[in-house]
Formats: sequence, C-alpha cells, structure tokens
Amino acid sequence: MLKIGFATRSILPSRPAMLLGQKHTRVADKAMDPLTVTALAMESDAAPGTGAAEKSIIISGDIVLIPESIQADVQQRVAAAIPGFPADHLFLAATHTHTSLVHAGPFYPQPPGDVMTAEECAAFFTERCVEAAVAAWKARAPGKTARAYGHAVIAHNRRPNYDGGHTQMYGRAAVPEFRHIEGSEDHSLDMIFFWDAAGRIIGALINIPCPAQVDENLYVFSADYWHDIRAELRARLNPDLFVIGLCGAAGDVSPHFILDSKLEAEMRARRGLTERQVIARKVANAVDEALACTKPIEGEVPLKHAVKRPTLSPRRISKKERDEAAVLHAQAIKEGDPKLWWPTRLAQVVNDFDTQRQIPHVPAELHFVRIGDAVVATNPFELFTDYAHRIKSRSKAGQTLVVQLAAGSGGYLPTQRGVDGGSYGAIPSSCTVGPEGGQELVEITLQAIAEMFPEAGAKA
Repeated sequence: MLKIGFATRSILPSRPAMLLGQKHTRVADKAMDPLTVTALAMESDAAPGTGAAEKSIIISGDIVLIPESIQADVQQRVAAAIPGFPADHLFLAATHTHTSLVHAGPFYPQPPGDVMTAEECAAFFTERCVEAAVAAWKARAPGKTARAYGHAVIAHNRRPNYDGGHTQMYGRAAVPEFRHIEGSEDHSLDMIFFWDAAGRIIGALINIPCPAQVDENLYVFSADYWHDIRAELRARLNPDLFVIGLCGAAGDVSPHFILDSKLEAEMRARRGLTERQVIARKVANAVDEALACTKPIEGEVPLKHAVKRPTLSPRRISKKERDEAAVLHAQAIKEGDPKLWWPTRLAQVVNDFDTQRQIPHVPAELHFVRIGDAVVATNPFELFTDYAHRIKSRSKAGQTLVVQLAAGSGGYLPTQRGVDGGSYGAIPSSCTVGPEGGQELVEITLQAIAEMFPEAGAKA
C-alpha cells in the first residue's frame, strides 16, 4: 500500500531581501502573496523478498533555482532526521518565479541597510525545506493515486527570429524583418492526484512547461501564477489541498505574448481578469475535466526512486560569440555595476576563449520517480522545449513528466537552432551545456526511464 504525506512551509522572510531573476538589483520588503515550499513524501510497502520499502520526497519551492549546495544540504539533513531514509531519494524543484529570494550568489552586490544576505536567505530557505520534508514524512498515511493528462495554453515561445537568421529573446513581431517564432511550445498539462483513505482528494502534482514569470519585474515577494492556481484549486476541490507545482521544460518559453498581446489584453479586460487569474482558470478547468474521468488506482502502485549523475558536454564558444560577449560586456558595465552577475558572466566567456581554457564537462544530478506507470524525470537546466518532446515521444512510461530546474542549477540548455539564432538563453554567457550535451541528456534520461519500466521493454 502506498503511504502519502504532505506539508507546506512559508518562505516569506521577516526582513527585506533581494529578489532573484533580473539583471539589476531589486529589494522587497512586502509580499503580494505567499511564498511557500511544499513537500510530498511517499513510501511503498516492502517488495517481496527485499525487506525494504521504497521511499521518496519531492519538494517544490516558489524560488528561481535550486543551488547544488542547498540540494545536498537538504538531502543530508533530512536523511539525518528520518532514520533509514536514503539521502539521494529527495529532490527540490523551483517554479522559477522571479519575485523570490536571492538564496545563491554572487548575483548582486549586497545593498546597504537591513537587507538579508544571500547566505541568510539560503539558510532560511534550507531550514524551511527540511521542516516541510520531515513534516510530510511524519504525516504519511495510506492513500491512493492516479495520473491524468490535459492541456492549458500558458507558455508561448519567446524567441522571434528575423531576416538573416538571428533571434532576439522577447523581440518584437510587429516589424518588417520578423519572419517566424524560433521554437516550439508545449501546452500539455501532466497531473498526478492523491486521495486519502476516505477518498478525499488531498494533493495534486501539476507539471506546467512554463516558468512562473507573469509579474517578473516587481519589487515585492510573489509566487506569481502558482498562487492563483493554488487558490483556484482549493476553492474548487478542497480548502486544504496541497499543490506540488513543477516547471516542465521551458527554457525558450514564458507566459508573455509575442503574438496577439493586444488582443489577449483586450479579452482579459472584457472578462475582468488578470493574466494570472486567466492561467489559474485554465489549469483548474483542465484539472476538473481530468478528475471527472480519473479514479484512484486500486491495489498495488509501483514506487521507485532512482538517481543518475552524468557529466555532459559543455557549451562550446566560437570566435563570433566571444566578440559578441565583449560588446555586450562593454555595454553592461556602461549601464550598471560591473560586479553584477551579467557582466561577470560575459567577461568569463571572453576570458575562457582568449585563454583557451579547457572547459570541463558539466555534472548533473537527475532524479527519476516512478509512481504507477508514470515517471517524473528531472534535470537542473532551463531546458528548451524540444528536448522534452524528444524524451516524451520515446519514453517507455505510460506518462512522462519532464521537470526542469530541479536538484541543481545548470543554466539554459538550448537546441542547435537556438544556438544558431543566438540571443540570451542560447549564448555561452547563459549556458553551461550546449546541444551536444542536450542530446546526451535525452539519451541518458530515456535509458533511466527504460530501466524503471522493464516490463515495457519486455513487451516491445
């Protein structure tokens, strides 16, 4: 029998703190809505002949990214607090809201006054993650689960391409030189529901291939559209519903409209809704439709948690990209503090090329959690959407949830057409891994999934 537990903790600080997600420094001292971390703990009965139960914890956080140091610290502290829990059977995932704590660095110089440091925010965030994980584990009780699938148009490719083949992230379409949107989008909505022994729905794991970036430039704390989704689902399903929000592969998309933005704004105004509320309704409607035809699985539900730690081919730097980085660096230091993370990274690209530094392969911690015939497959990158299409189309699982920005932070991972187009998200200053490593990630992920579903291989 599957045992399930949930817990949520606030990560709203009591003091002002910097916000992570832009190229300039922002400080927040108030909140638009709550910031939280939510943990899902699962345990299966011991498999016959093994004497060991499978254990897994997933933590979703209203945060930009997951530093490797925090991932490791939470794993070790939770394992110490829960006797017998394997440390590497836990991962953290970020919703990628741009209005949450700076909990890693160095990104920005420390502002004057009583503003929390990145180190203080990291310690605070880590503590709340550990609290949520341990509380969820203690709360586990017999329950049931089932997977479901739907659609909600939330993500839009943010990379218009122009005459000559160059791309500009968030470029304008209403210009003569615009030719097409560079990449694909994913409007799928992957869902895994959880019920208690009495048949009451208690949790929903929802994977949306889009970062939480509707209100990304604010100077207040906010969970962005995930707050509205939680509120809408709780109003419809259960006021105590736990929502595990996961960000699917979304390196080249966002909620912002490149096309038809004026029409979209006009229709929202007619309906009297904000963009975030529209998104929440779309998701909740998809959840309603899925629940109407989804029943909890009766009987045994396979649970398995596996981890792979490959090293991936690094992003190569061309002479053209080196020269472009030099130009961008000169512009960046003219416009702002040279100690900010953006000019620092640009300078590193120039230096790496000029010194012919041998760039090492990039380590990645990948998690695979099988729940029934569904699998959650993570990576630490801002993964371009095409990679998820490659994985999901060939996966042996009944349903595959590709989750980015989990168990580490590896920067953007662009496709070859992204590299060919250029612009932020595909240039070396924003990438540690390139298309070669991206395909390596695809193949490693597919192999790991196949290992979790030997029965699928036997039938093939």
